[in-house]
Amino acid sequence: MKALVSRGSVDAVFQQMASHPQYLESFLRTQHYILHMDGPLPLPYRHYIAIMAAARHHCNYLVYLHSAQFLRVGGDPLWLQGLEAAPPRLRLLAHINKVLAHQPWLTACSHIQTLLKSGEQCWSLAELVQAVVILAHCHALCSFVFGCDTDSDFVPRAKSPNGTPPTFCPFDAANGNTNVPQSLATPSEHITRRRSLDSSCDMACLKERIQKSQEEREKREERLLQTQTLQQTDMEEEEEIICFADPSRFITDPNFCYVEFARREEDHFQVFRVQDYSWEDHGFSLVNRLYSDIGHLLDDRFRSVTTLPSLHSSDLKRAIWNYIHCVLGIRYDDYDYGEVNQLLARDLKLYIKAVACFPDATKTPVCPLSWALLKTSERIHVNLLIMEARLQAELLYALRAITQYMIA
Repeated sequence: MKALVSRGSVDAVFQQMASHPQYLESFLRTQHYILHMDGPLPLPYRHYIAIMAAARHHCNYLVYLHSAQFLRVGGDPLWLQGLEAAPPRLRLLAHINKVLAHQPWLTACSHIQTLLKSGEQCWSLAELVQAVVILAHCHALCSFVFGCDTDSDFVPRAKSPNGTPPTFCPFDAANGNTNVPQSLATPSEHITRRRSLDSSCDMACLKERIQKSQEEREKREERLLQTQTLQQTDMEEEEEIICFADPSRFITDPNFCYVEFARREEDHFQVFRVQDYSWEDHGFSLVNRLYSDIGHLLDDRFRSVTTLPSLHSSDLKRAIWNYIHCVLGIRYDDYDYGEVNQLLARDLKLYIKAVACFPDATKTPVCPLSWALLKTSERIHVNLLIMEARLQAELLYALRAITQYMIA
């Protein structure tokens, strides 16, 4: 309801999540905080980092969304020509962006050191933590977008001013039409209302004064904006063109992608054991200290998605979560991974892995046969679990590398 009133439309992603209101509230609170509230990074930087993250998975939906928001918060349109047009500090994030997106186990202390000690272009620790949170958030959101097939249906829609339906005129309130747009009223109701009101001379005079006042105000505004009209029109056209830019212009090394962690050739990359570095005991406190309150917001997301009421058993939710972490190189010593094969059918595992590890506009994951037996809200819940498990996995790798840098 808040999104509808403030924007005139409801984001397609929010519509999907709305089947789980408790989770949606937690998600929106976190997203609003990292993109709009107080933080070390300026607003244009935040949206540009989101563009870089979404571009790794060729997610047109999120690239367009954040490109438009980047311009609205005063971002330089030239930056949207491609990564090479962005400031050097942002270009430095390209490596950790691709690593976290596709092979997070490669995230190393040396990457953190490079970003924090790059001379005039160096990042502060607080800035880097916020950047990492935005990258991980958007990577994981790409998984949800493709899992729910939102990107393939993406067509930008025109918004109504002030959140009102397109055919609703605020001045209809003077005609007694305060509840519904004229187009939603039946012809007989509209005619009856008009007849009763037109019989009143006072109301007719009031309407005439309102109309005259509106015309005078419009003339004043027209004179004030006359010199800006052409410039604004050009800006809107430029924004529309830029927002539909090819996502590949915001990334480096486009061939870098997910590889099987279990089959990797580099034997020096050890399994990430949660008993050695966990979200609850390590990641939460570090991120909350360096980026105030974000730890609480993220923790609320992780808790809410695993406690949502649904037909999925707690064992099934844990199997999905741990399976995603497993394919990303994270293991739980106290978990029997035999349960994964018992609770997750092969086609469901293939779907989960595709959405979690290589969501892409050119790769539509095959929905499992058992999908048809689930309610829409249950399918969305599975995609939410995939998104949150992936988000936590990326954060664990990044925060562990930051911890290693801090104690080195």
